[in-house]
Amino acid sequence: MEIIENRSYDEERALYGCHDILIRNCSFDGPADGESSFKECSSIEAEKCFFNLRYPFWHDHGLRIRDSEMTESCRAALWYSEGIEIDNTIMHGIKALRECHNVSIRNSDIISPEFGWSSHNVGIENTKAVSEYFMMRSTALHFRNVEFSGKYSFQYIEDSVFEDCKFDTKDAFWHARNVVIRNSVVKGEYLAWYSENVTFENCRIIGTQPLCYCKGLHLINCSMEGCDLAFERSVVEATITTPVISIKNPLQGSCISVPCVNEIIRDIAEGTGEVHIRRTKDRHECA
Repeated sequence: MEIIENRSYDEERALYGCHDILIRNCSFDGPADGESSFKECSSIEAEKCFFNLRYPFWHDHGLRIRDSEMTESCRAALWYSEGIEIDNTIMHGIKALRECHNVSIRNSDIISPEFGWSSHNVGIENTKAVSEYFMMRSTALHFRNVEFSGKYSFQYIEDSVFEDCKFDTKDAFWHARNVVIRNSVVKGEYLAWYSENVTFENCRIIGTQPLCYCKGLHLINCSMEGCDLAFERSVVEATITTPVISIKNPLQGSCISVPCVNEIIRDIAEGTGEVHIRRTKDRHECA
């Protein structure tokens, strides 16, 4: 593998089509303002590098990026690429990842609107992320210990697992299919509307009007806070450990077990799902 160290590049397609290169302590910045530094490359390792120019990694195969920084000016950094490993890296440009396959991101910091669209087999762990429309239309996501904030996340995703995460996000998991969220905190309004086969296990769910218009919804040992008008027109099996403000029109086939609920609203003929108020050792009082 060729090693390139302590260089600065600012020209267009500076290392276009290169293969089997380790690039270390290099900067992609300068007055020429060139784009697409590593387009159509393979087997590239970037270590302790600074990326301040647009579109550096497009149509690449086999990337390892570590201890590096992609600034706000580094737009659309990784598109149409596969076999990507990123560790301890700042990713602050808009649309930093799109239509990529087989991606691993660890110990990194992401501030990137429209991150991760239409990508497949993406693993993210021990990472903080801020975004809007995060991971939209992506599949086979595997998240562990991810802290996320932003609106409209995980819409239209499929076949994904999230564990030990903290999400502060509005309109999350809309139209999601075949998704499991475990041991996590999910805070935000209008959670997971129109989803199908989504399971929340040992989760803390916070916010108004969650989990409406769902099919095949499961809640296992979950707490709910500030949740009103929950489960409207959903088919759900749920075991909830805390009082709920209100449940509205769960559909036939639903079975909801809850220690206390202030109000059960049934104002449509189809709202016949079962709601069981169970006795517990601890006394639960509704406000």
